[in-house]
Amino acid sequence: MKRLTHYLAFLTLLTTVSLPAQEIAILKYKGGGDWYANPTALPNLIVFCNENIGTALPPKPETVEVGSSTIFQYPFIHMTGHGNVVFSDEEAENLRTYLLSGGFLHIDDNYGMAPYLKKALEKVFPNKTLEELPSDHPIFKQVYSFPDGLPKIHEHDGKRPQALGIFDENRLILLFTIESDLGDGWEDPSVHNDPDEIRTKALQMGANIIQYAFTK
Repeated sequence: MKRLTHYLAFLTLLTTVSLPAQEIAILKYKGGGDWYANPTALPNLIVFCNENIGTALPPKPETVEVGSSTIFQYPFIHMTGHGNVVFSDEEAENLRTYLLSGGFLHIDDNYGMAPYLKKALEKVFPNKTLEELPSDHPIFKQVYSFPDGLPKIHEHDGKRPQALGIFDENRLILLFTIESDLGDGWEDPSVHNDPDEIRTKALQMGANIIQYAFTK
């Protein structure tokens, strides 16, 4: 009954709210990881999307906790950090219901998050695994074209960037970007001193993700 109530609330939201009014939120999680990392990243991405892909997102993203029912108010949730991630059984169930009911979660590894995140996702989806998205996936061909797939924004270990996803009946419901550091590229220019070309690539890829999530 609880899951059905959440699903009906989410369905009502999606059918009564137009695209420009949709909001995005940052996911707050337990475990000690810095869920609040890159504080200027999402606001800058919002500005870029509003100016370039026709969204009308509120300038300040909200914060939602994994186990809260308010997660169902946001069709798009963003998650980031460097360290540990822990989901309780109730939180895992709530996140699973959110995603299977039509929600979308983008997780951007800010370096060091991957091993903890993958373990936490096993609790959310014990019967699903992360799959690498091919470079011809539609998420790389929205307003902006990335024929080689996920762009490399920051270098850490010399590994190639990867876009990993979890699907439900061929619908991408979770995107995990790793070895790219998109969020660092979204931050204010003074934070990382990235060249304009690098920041633009990061913002364009972020805009593709948001557009894909809102129109899939």
